[in-house]
Amino acid sequence: METTQNRKIILATFMIGAFFAILNETLLNIALTELMDVFGLSAPTVQWLATGFMLVMGVLMPISALLIQWFTTRQMFIGVMTIFLIGTTIAAAALNFPMLLTGRMIQAVGTGLLIPVIMNALLLLYEPAVRGRIMGTFGLVIMFAPAIGPTLSGVIVDFLGWRWLFITVIPFALFSIIFAWKFLENVGEVTRPKADPLSILLSSVGIGGIVYGFSSAGETEAGFTSASILGILAVAVISITWFVFRQLRLEEPLLDVRVFRYPSYARGIAIFVIVIMAMFASEIVMPMYLQGPLGYSAKIAGLLLLPGALLNGLMSPVMGTLFDKVGPRKLIIPGTIVLTGVMFFFSRITPSIPTWSFVLAYILLMLSISAIMMPSQTNALNELPKHLYPHGTAIANTLQPIGGALGVSIFVSIMTQGQRNYLDGEQAQAGSELMNEAMTAGVHQAYWFALALGVITVVIALTIKWAVSPDYDTESEQKQA
Repeated sequence: METTQNRKIILATFMIGAFFAILNETLLNIALTELMDVFGLSAPTVQWLATGFMLVMGVLMPISALLIQWFTTRQMFIGVMTIFLIGTTIAAAALNFPMLLTGRMIQAVGTGLLIPVIMNALLLLYEPAVRGRIMGTFGLVIMFAPAIGPTLSGVIVDFLGWRWLFITVIPFALFSIIFAWKFLENVGEVTRPKADPLSILLSSVGIGGIVYGFSSAGETEAGFTSASILGILAVAVISITWFVFRQLRLEEPLLDVRVFRYPSYARGIAIFVIVIMAMFASEIVMPMYLQGPLGYSAKIAGLLLLPGALLNGLMSPVMGTLFDKVGPRKLIIPGTIVLTGVMFFFSRITPSIPTWSFVLAYILLMLSISAIMMPSQTNALNELPKHLYPHGTAIANTLQPIGGALGVSIFVSIMTQGQRNYLDGEQAQAGSELMNEAMTAGVHQAYWFALALGVITVVIALTIKWAVSPDYDTESEQKQA
């Protein structure tokens, strides 16, 4: 395992499996309209193929820390990829919507457990001095796969039909399992800590409730004023609070929240979550604005957003390499400043905006995110001792769907409320021009909130320091060299 060749093989194994598992997250989105017709579904029902996927991933992330310490790297990777393959096969052969949804949820189990397994193994395999490059390379998969998902999905659906979204993934998932069976080696030690059933229950109810509550709030007209949504979120918050206090008392916690006692970890994850909120929300709000006031078709809107999404993935290895050379501050501080500037630009957007300026702004947004996300997450994890790697990666990956759901629901709720306020007192038969003006006003309000988040990221970024891992004594010498 000490040889460079073995490390490369392990990294290649991880990237092959992760690419198709993560690609699958966005691959189905563009086919939802067709599935509504095929199975006779309403929009809220078919949306469970996306919402349910994110919900299952969020619930499983905290448990990943326990599983990583119970099973070897080979067992975990081959196991979760096999689960993913089973789910994909069921979805491909689906005869009705319940069968399709079941396959999709099984896929989510595999995808949700895969990323923490890979990130934990990479932290153990590579010393902090080169982790930026490695995490950036892996980030290429995480960012690039979802970016090409909608475009690739559109081609497959148009020419082959929705089943081929799953059928085409099957051989690659099978290849990944065979490749891992032959080449993948174990990383780290199996310690088998005690499992606390109450902690598992509390985390599942808490994380699941938050993801479901915020996702539902962003999709309904009532939003956060809905009694059912408020009830779900109240139960979720109580469960999470109980969970956190319980972890602090347990000798072997399910998820060791003491990682937040490390300043670089706390600051890095705070920035990471805020950027996730801005990114997920923009990926929902901007297509809506392009197809609304700007009047573009869904296909053209997707193409306008594609350059930024592709650059976001392609720049991840570059940002990772730069992180190793110059540290986090020279990437994260300029990145947060550019991010804040783009949020200000979007807060003043109008239907008369030139297309090129919108595309340029979205490219800058995605480039700033690539300069912030992986460097902030890598620097955060670098400060942790080895025994906390499973917990640090699990918490970071748990907060990703929470941040995404939170960002989307808040942005959409603010935008919707802004539209309603604008239309108050207007005639009932509102024309398209007035509706476009109302949506513009709503988008402005949503991005004023985003601008405030951007300012917070800049302030936190100014306090970021190059993290020194306690498990690598030579790290500080390398940085000063």
